[in-house]
Amino acid sequence: MKPRPFPLILGHEGAGIVESVGPGVTKVSKGDKVIPLFLPQCGQCERCLSPKTNLCTKNWDKTQQGVLADGTSRITCKNQQIYQFIGVSTFSEYTVVPEDNVTKIHPDAPLDKVCLLGCGVSTGYGAAVNTGKVESGSTCAVFGLGAVGLAAVMGCKAAGASRIIAVDINPDKSEIAKTFGATEFVNPKEHSQPIQEVLRKLTNGGVDFSIECVGNVGVMRAAVEACTPAGGICVIVGWIEVEELSLAPLDILLGRTLKGTYFGGWKTVEAVPRLVQDYMSGKLLLDEFVTHRLTLDQVNQAFDHMITGKSIRTVIEM
Repeated sequence: MKPRPFPLILGHEGAGIVESVGPGVTKVSKGDKVIPLFLPQCGQCERCLSPKTNLCTKNWDKTQQGVLADGTSRITCKNQQIYQFIGVSTFSEYTVVPEDNVTKIHPDAPLDKVCLLGCGVSTGYGAAVNTGKVESGSTCAVFGLGAVGLAAVMGCKAAGASRIIAVDINPDKSEIAKTFGATEFVNPKEHSQPIQEVLRKLTNGGVDFSIECVGNVGVMRAAVEACTPAGGICVIVGWIEVEELSLAPLDILLGRTLKGTYFGGWKTVEAVPRLVQDYMSGKLLLDEFVTHRLTLDQVNQAFDHMITGKSIRTVIEM
């Protein structure tokens, strides 16, 4: 992947109200509540028409480089082009996105809650219910208890898993994880053995499903090896671009499956409004993810909260 250009406005989770639309736009109108999507759904490309993937190709290369289809962004400062992070840039009061990179949501949806469905919660939840296809009565392990990992825990519970082991080096995450459905908490720092060995002993041979939500290749390998070799499924969610994952052939050869997921496998335009409805009907937790609220000029403080583990999600209010 090519390095992203600078200067760049960050932010990829958000929700807002349509201020205006350009010529030819038919899917949303001025005044609509919407969630911008870094992963489009054009509904026409080969991938959109396939039930096997959600990786729409519409303008993909352009948005990854911070521009729209014509090669420019719609944001400038002092006559200099400012690039848009994966075509969205939500750390701003206004942004311009392609029609296929936005989805209309229920008019009563609270924007300061459903904004989380723009990435983290949708991704973790979908990793369990879509990509991993967690089964009722199964044993699961979720590595990393940020918003994505806690959403994965929630997905495992929704799928009917009977045992959900939450794994994190931050002891403060123990009680939080139980709020989302974890039945147990394991801190790798409290054990002398590698975490995969600890989990295999706890589960008499390995978990049925493991979900990695850290973005660390060492944790990824541990997640694979924590699965039972007899059909265990490991889903990699954590994002990393600069390292390589190394596995022993026997990690896979005996019957484990290693899978990856992007945005939880959801076809974005059609799925996100349904997730909003699930939240509004009480089927999906969102309020519990929001631990802090700050303003845009405090965004660096929000990053500090995230890095130090003080927050799950900080909502930036414009």
